[in-house]
Amino acid sequence: MSNGHRHEWLAVTGLLIALALLAAGPVMADEAGAAPAPATVTATADTQGEAEPAPQTEPAAAEKPKPRLDIYGFAMLDMGYQFGQNHPDWYDVIRPTKLPAYENEFGEDGHTYAGVRQSRLGFKGFIPTSLGEIKTIFEFELFGTGVDAGQTTFRLRHAYGELGQVGAGQYWSPFMDIDVFPNSIEYWGPNGMVFFRNVQIRWMPIKGDSFLTIALERPGASGDAGVYSDRVELQNVKGRFPLPDLSAEYRSAHDWGYVEVAGILRQIEWDDLLDDQYDLSGSTLGWGVNVSSNIKTGSGTLRLQAVYGEGIQNYMNDAPVDVGIENTFDNPNQPIEGVALPMSSFVVFYDHNWNDKWSSTIGYSRLDIDNSSGQTPDAFKTGQYALVNLLHYPVPGVMMGGELQWGSRDNFSDGFSSDDLRIQFSFKYNFSASIGGNS
Repeated sequence: MSNGHRHEWLAVTGLLIALALLAAGPVMADEAGAAPAPATVTATADTQGEAEPAPQTEPAAAEKPKPRLDIYGFAMLDMGYQFGQNHPDWYDVIRPTKLPAYENEFGEDGHTYAGVRQSRLGFKGFIPTSLGEIKTIFEFELFGTGVDAGQTTFRLRHAYGELGQVGAGQYWSPFMDIDVFPNSIEYWGPNGMVFFRNVQIRWMPIKGDSFLTIALERPGASGDAGVYSDRVELQNVKGRFPLPDLSAEYRSAHDWGYVEVAGILRQIEWDDLLDDQYDLSGSTLGWGVNVSSNIKTGSGTLRLQAVYGEGIQNYMNDAPVDVGIENTFDNPNQPIEGVALPMSSFVVFYDHNWNDKWSSTIGYSRLDIDNSSGQTPDAFKTGQYALVNLLHYPVPGVMMGGELQWGSRDNFSDGFSSDDLRIQFSFKYNFSASIGGNS
């Protein structure tokens, strides 16, 4: 590891440790300074200066806690009209990275779409033990991704459990803040938001409205071979992740809302397995900082987030690759090298409740990539996302409404840009039931 990388590792690790100490400090001080409440003293002729004895009552028999299983979910229909075009696997969402990189890449404009892929089924378990309550969540939806992209099929969202201060499984990354997600009906959400459910083990030394979480997460990243994608020398370069990603978050809650700071640190390496005159092996450090907040208003919530980092794109809701190629022609042994791509993003949304039957959301998000010199001219550079809606809740558990959605994409250096405008209507019907527990 280079000296620069060592310094960045030390700086970010030091920041995470300082965060933990800063967050834990007030709690430790409160515990250290706490004193037992004084006994109530009543001066009478018979017992002057002595504590008055508590009245004698028969202790009530406490009911022993019982295990409980919550079953929940919803059926949801999305139907709309797309005035533009995007990759057909993502027909029912706004993702700037999936918009055309050149004219009519995905055919002509204008498509009607419909689906039930947002529908969800989940289970939450609560089991009392001598060490506290075991909490588990097992949750699915029907939105296919990866090899199932574009399909209506079961997809795992959460498989997670926790006991006390330790949790493990697939769950929200501590680097993200799910409370930034707006009250919208577009499934994918703001492109500039950190959004990643990841396999992890987490430690939660502070829990409650204000909390601290530190986790080791499953590593992973993607790379862009750029203008050299057809070179045989790159076909034998393989990625490797020797360390888990380290993430942490601290939230400070207040009457007006909260502010949260999160960070992530990751090591990305790649090995050149081809025995030739070049050595294209290398490594880079990925890191990022995420600052977010919810601010309560009289009839709504302002949701804010700002992110900056390098090589953290796979933690973002909609971003391209983590590593790009930089030309280094002055080095004949390594004429190109991989670099962590810098990125910045922000989210600004406002949820407004007109009354208990109607609500609206309006907002904007943007993500920018600092491209490397070896990327193609049509590589993704900037994405924008915006929407406004009006939603109706005729009875508890039922939502219906319409939403105007917009997204845009700018390429790296060829001057091309594309956008997409949609109008969508959705109908959502919730269900839930509990089995066991203390009635």
